[in-house]
Amino acid sequence: MVKIYTKKGDDGTTSLWYGGRVPKHHGRTEAYGSLDEACSQLGVARALCDAGEAELAADILRLQDDLFVAGAELATAPEAAERLEDGVSRTTEEMVAELERLIDRYMSEVELPPQFVIPGGNPLSAQLDVARTVIRRAERRIAALAAEGELAGETVIHFVNRASDYAYAMARFVETFARVLGDPA
Repeated sequence: MVKIYTKKGDDGTTSLWYGGRVPKHHGRTEAYGSLDEACSQLGVARALCDAGEAELAADILRLQDDLFVAGAELATAPEAAERLEDGVSRTTEEMVAELERLIDRYMSEVELPPQFVIPGGNPLSAQLDVARTVIRRAERRIAALAAEGELAGETVIHFVNRASDYAYAMARFVETFARVLGDPA
């Protein structure tokens, strides 16, 4: 049996990738912890996809994978940033551009209402909106790290900002698609 507990965090600290320890309440752990939470929320959204939504489910999974890249970057102290690998443990401007392309693809199918959108059109769109708000929380934590000079680069902020926009676009698409099929979204 593999034991998953190490007891190293019993003192209220946690290890960073490539070395170092920080308090569990540190802004860095808050940021990558929020991205981890967002990945879990997106997992619920993906589980809500039906067989006819395979492309959406694949897009959600890709976003989950990319959020783990951002999380790995955030779990690395700036002094170890040279060890990060583009697209694997460091976000890239290409990843940001890809999200913009996907956002535009989804939004080309959506007609936004003239007022704020109240989440809850259907279970899947509501879950995507929950994920969006968690990503926005992570973005606030990342912005605080940036203000403190705790980031290796600014791209992660750009990426996470687009990731929340992407979750929003997918949620609006799901609501539009449900209305087209005659569901009461």
